[in-house]
Amino acid sequence: MNQQTLGQLLEDARRAIQVTDEELDEARRRRRLLAGAMRRAFPGSTIYFNGSVAHGDANTPLTDVDLGAKLSAEDAKGYGPGGRNALPLMERARQAIRSELGEEFPDLTVKIEGQRRAVLVRFGDPVTPGQPDFTADVMTAIPHHSGVGLYIPNMEIPDRWDRADPLTHTKLVLKALEDTDRVFARAVRLLKHWNKTHTKPLCSWNIKALALECIKGPMPLIDALEVFFTHADEALKDGPTDDPAHVAGPIPLNMLRGDARRRLRTARDYLKLAQEYEAEGRPLSAQRALSRVLPEIVPDVDATDEERNRIRSSFSAAAAAGPGLTYGVTSTRAWAP
Repeated sequence: MNQQTLGQLLEDARRAIQVTDEELDEARRRRRLLAGAMRRAFPGSTIYFNGSVAHGDANTPLTDVDLGAKLSAEDAKGYGPGGRNALPLMERARQAIRSELGEEFPDLTVKIEGQRRAVLVRFGDPVTPGQPDFTADVMTAIPHHSGVGLYIPNMEIPDRWDRADPLTHTKLVLKALEDTDRVFARAVRLLKHWNKTHTKPLCSWNIKALALECIKGPMPLIDALEVFFTHADEALKDGPTDDPAHVAGPIPLNMLRGDARRRLRTARDYLKLAQEYEAEGRPLSAQRALSRVLPEIVPDVDATDEERNRIRSSFSAAAAAGPGLTYGVTSTRAWAP
């Protein structure tokens, strides 16, 4: 059997984790139901979608969806910094969601107590078979007084509202999909998997924001990943990641920047090693290096025989070249786990 190239391995890997059409169709249907409930609860509001389903980079299993309502000036009156907190708005959303969806989903629960930003909807019915549930975060947001972005709730601090612009975030991601011929979404899917293989993952929005800065056009997936890891390391050296919409503060990282940079450099180095091995005609070693970046979806392989044969060939070539040229032949970059 012919050994796969790195490009083929990455294509197989991203297909293996890509959300299925069936999952997407059902998630979007439930999102439409929630959007309808919010429109009836807040007439004149603008419903927006964000998160992985809206951005086109969802993986399987699909466990959640995100949406929000940008309230009309009338509904937003009296709310915001210096005014009321979002609790009455969230309660209004809860009642509407229960009324609209409760009959179809008898195990539906809608929670606002203890929620920081959004109404948490638990359907009691998964979209992906075998998963425990499917959830939705439903935001009640009000227009920012500047006309740019939104105020979103922060229920952890009394009367606190934070500035954000999820509508612009989605527009930026969708433009990246178009500009890169969807390479952006395919790379982000793989990066999400890489991130989840660590005990303490990085903030996923931070990863996507960094990808927006560097994956700008069509390119092979292996190049997109290397560009990301190289750029992300350098960008974090200079400081926290900025909000792509330029309205909110820096994006949380969920860990020390030094630790994050070491993780990024390790992934970059394995990718470069995989490319070097492939260029040298060592496909098994290349695959093994790539599997260190994307375990589970790029199968690990035993490259021992390949390395042994390569060393043997090096000895034979050096011996054939004549006396005095064999010194140092055993110095090799054979695979090291």
